[in-house]
Amino acid sequence: MLISSSSFAQNPVPATAQTKPVILTGATIHIGNGQVLTNGAIAFDKGIITQIGAAGSVSAVTGAETIDVSGKHIYPGIISLNTTVGLQEVASVRATLDYNEVGQINPHVRALIAYNTDSEVIPTLRGNGVLLSQAVPQGGIISGSSSVFYTDGWNWEDAVLKKDDGIWLSWSPFLESSFSSEDFRVTVKRNEKRQEALEVFRATFSDAKAYAEIQQPAVANLRLAAMKPLFDGSANLYIRAEYAKDIVEAVKFAREFGVKKVVIAGGDESYKVASFLKENQVPVILNPTHRLPNRVDENVYLPYELPGMLQKAGVKVAITYTDEWWRTRNLAFLSGTSAGFGNVTPEEALQFITSNAAEIIGAENTVGTLEKGKHASLLVAEGDILDMRGNVVKMVFVKGGKVNLDDKQKRLYEKYKVKYNQK
Repeated sequence: MLISSSSFAQNPVPATAQTKPVILTGATIHIGNGQVLTNGAIAFDKGIITQIGAAGSVSAVTGAETIDVSGKHIYPGIISLNTTVGLQEVASVRATLDYNEVGQINPHVRALIAYNTDSEVIPTLRGNGVLLSQAVPQGGIISGSSSVFYTDGWNWEDAVLKKDDGIWLSWSPFLESSFSSEDFRVTVKRNEKRQEALEVFRATFSDAKAYAEIQQPAVANLRLAAMKPLFDGSANLYIRAEYAKDIVEAVKFAREFGVKKVVIAGGDESYKVASFLKENQVPVILNPTHRLPNRVDENVYLPYELPGMLQKAGVKVAITYTDEWWRTRNLAFLSGTSAGFGNVTPEEALQFITSNAAEIIGAENTVGTLEKGKHASLLVAEGDILDMRGNVVKMVFVKGGKVNLDDKQKRLYEKYKVKYNQK
């Protein structure tokens, strides 16, 4: 087989808008809310789901393209939260990093306009079913605002689903750790600079709340204006916190200043304060769970069990990849592991990366589940997408448009298969 060198140059062209109705029939449909339809069918037109149900209950549509997907599985698009996908490309090349702004207080910094739809990482995500990602700024103690994007589009204007969905804050921890490269020891001690950081938080939120109460400020303040949506409930306050004490303190701080919606990101010790989180209706976006526990006295399976523990306690939970943006394509397998270790069913585990994630970002009316009236953003797989053996994605539709599943890794595979004479 001959492969043109030009085929390695660019990402695939984004999907074109849906031009005629499509009906997928015969598959097992995983709704995303815990329900499963065997031998189901789903119809969509102009990017919106119009019918879904048993194969015999979905009526024919004039001019529709009917695709038989018998034996396959249909899922809602996976949603990845708290990532830098689209904001960084190659960690060792500074010019490709656009996620960290100078300064400590940057609520006005927007990931929205920095998102790069030409990233070669993005096609590798949708090839494994990740159709939405939340681009999150890093750095400082108030990092800026995140936005949520489809993993398909010509530019950020095309790709964006939800603009400026929340402000990100890094809570100053009660304890801080340091690693010694000489003897490989981790030392944990009290954070001496914590009080100073808390005073900055208090002063900033006090000013922001006062500014939000002014109908027509005489002088515009971009930083304080960016925080106004926190006080009317139109945006989340995402707080990075790991220790149980920090989680409780951070939530109480936000409530004190009248912040309507709070989300904990990280949450290593969230299981210790699950009842508090449930009582205050605070969701948690967990750190990656394919890892060892953080303490030698913890159950070695704790990271795997943590999503299920929180879910059983009544806390809304999502799973994500954070620093390792390029591994986001493996997000489904984190949920799969939680199903194996966390006393939750596979359908409940699927919610950690679909419906739960959609509710956390406030997009549950458009994505997260396969229901009439929502975006036709879905995937067709050979088997169970939570299992590495079954996650063979055959088709992807984003708002009804069929997406090209080619990516750089697949092209390199085809290239070197020729070199080594592999069939």
